[in-house]
Amino acid sequence: MAESARTPSATAKPQQRHEVHRADLPLSCPLPAHAVWNEHPRVYLSIVEDGGQSQCPYCGNIYILVD
Repeated sequence: MAESARTPSATAKPQQRHEVHRADLPLSCPLPAHAVWNEHPRVYLSIVEDGGQSQCPYCGNIYILVD
């Protein structure tokens, strides 16, 4: 089995965890404040309906609702 099939690409961005507040809703990724706000198409995440935690399907960032 090729090793490259199991390792992420050198350009892959590591997933990050972000705490968000109800005042930040509706939640979209990437957040407007992120330096890479145009990294991928904006996707809205249903963090309240998801039990207070959502993951972006594009970049894998995890968002946690703290209040």
